[in-house]
Amino acid sequence: MKITTFAIILTTLIPGIVALVCSTRSESESSRSAAEVVTVKLPPPVHEGKMSLEQALLKRRSIREYANASLLLSELSQLLWAAQGITDRGGGLRTAPSAGALYPLEVYVVAGRVEGLPSGVYKYRPREHELTLVVSGDKRRELYEAALQQEWVRDGAVDIVFSAVYERTTWRYGERGIRYVHMEVGHAAQNVCLQATALNLGTVVVGAFQDDRVKKILHMPEKEQPLYILPVGRKRS
Repeated sequence: MKITTFAIILTTLIPGIVALVCSTRSESESSRSAAEVVTVKLPPPVHEGKMSLEQALLKRRSIREYANASLLLSELSQLLWAAQGITDRGGGLRTAPSAGALYPLEVYVVAGRVEGLPSGVYKYRPREHELTLVVSGDKRRELYEAALQQEWVRDGAVDIVFSAVYERTTWRYGERGIRYVHMEVGHAAQNVCLQATALNLGTVVVGAFQDDRVKKILHMPEKEQPLYILPVGRKRS
């Protein structure tokens, strides 16, 4: 009788003990992961520039040759804000239009030469206007190899890479949502081109690359698909 009672009590307690241990381990792992996340707060974007929109449209050109010079962190901040920055804190609306305001795009920075920013792959967080480190080290040459050896990918001070999570849009719009995502990345890339022009920087859009290699270099989650690479650098004088 005593053995039976003890067995019942033990059977009742074990799941709770296991759950407590797992919960403690999970919290410990979460705390460690959070502590290991490296974030870089970007300078606030400027909302009034020296060049008019009309002048930026007039002067925009594809630039494939760059000086061996660094970008300022404030310039990178401005480019990323133009790409996907928040323009309406209440509604979370961004600088580029998105079907249903579903925002399927993600933005990465492959940084090589930015003052005050160690080389590495970073992911842009629009709401916080900050970067999180994905992987350390200058990955521009690896990206250049994945982009069919287009030299401008290697030579830019940074490469801005757009990816998309199609499901954020297709759950509502079905197959047509794929078209909407492609429209959206075009809007966002043009924003970067115009902002680069206004900052007197050079950029060009690159669509030819090996998707799987790009995903691996940037450590993209499986659900994300790379769409566009934009090298950015100072123009050669």
